[in-house]
Amino acid sequence: MTSTLTALLYLGLFLSQTIRTEKQNLSKPIIWAKPDFMIPKGKQALIFCQGTPEAVKYQLYFEGHLFRQQSPKQLGRRNIAMFHIPAMTPLTAGQYKCIYRSKKLWSNPSDPLDLVVTELYDTPTLSVHPGPEVTSGENVSFYCQLGTATNKFFLLKEGQSPHLQHRYGNTQVEFPIGPVTTAHRGTYRCFGSYNNHAWSFPSEPVKLQVAEDFGDTSLAPTEHTSFSDYWDLDLVTTEAEFQQDLASWDHTAQNLLRIILAFLVLVALMCFLAEDWLWRKRAQEKANGASSQEHRRRFRTQRRLIE
Repeated sequence: MTSTLTALLYLGLFLSQTIRTEKQNLSKPIIWAKPDFMIPKGKQALIFCQGTPEAVKYQLYFEGHLFRQQSPKQLGRRNIAMFHIPAMTPLTAGQYKCIYRSKKLWSNPSDPLDLVVTELYDTPTLSVHPGPEVTSGENVSFYCQLGTATNKFFLLKEGQSPHLQHRYGNTQVEFPIGPVTTAHRGTYRCFGSYNNHAWSFPSEPVKLQVAEDFGDTSLAPTEHTSFSDYWDLDLVTTEAEFQQDLASWDHTAQNLLRIILAFLVLVALMCFLAEDWLWRKRAQEKANGASSQEHRRRFRTQRRLIE
């Protein structure tokens, strides 16, 4: 009985430690910007940070330093803080992260959000060779040219999840793509830049049309994209709701562990009470047995005296 009780107590301590550990693990928030991660100079921007439904405070960090803090707003199932930038400048362009507080714990930082200010410097020129209309399987090159010298160029394919490529150069760079497939169809623009967060005006758009070659079985593009996708609000909401569902599952698991721990404590208490009752019962039976033997001994002694 004692070994069983000890095992139950050890298991209860282990589950208690597990609950305390899980309480310290808050899922990281999601961060995004509107209207886009690229904001023209002088235009306003909104940065959104979304944590779990229990979040009570948000902090926004800019280049590693506290930039602003905000209380959340409840939008349906979403717990969101909104940070307003009245006018984008090179001083407000850079890398942002956010964290949130739930009870007394702070979450881990979000993934970085690189906010870019555009419409600085000159306007580059974008061209495509051999031309804007090609057949699947051909090799294509985009050329971005800027009148004033810079040190980096970006090529952007527009879309719901834009793809970015970059090349280093002074006044002109080449972006080779290919062999192309129909997945490369789309509208492209390029930018010149002196750093990752301050870009030129965008070039005029160039639309690449890729006709299918029925002898080509390739379905996927071979270009390499080195920048993260930037999502719109609906896509971010989907991931945020998934994280909230995951957080709800974590709370359910914690509650289940608490119930199991309470049950084990109850079982341990019942075992302790049962063992104490059995001990008292054995002691009482032993005392009663000794009293009965003493009574019989006295009875025999008195009988001998009478005889």
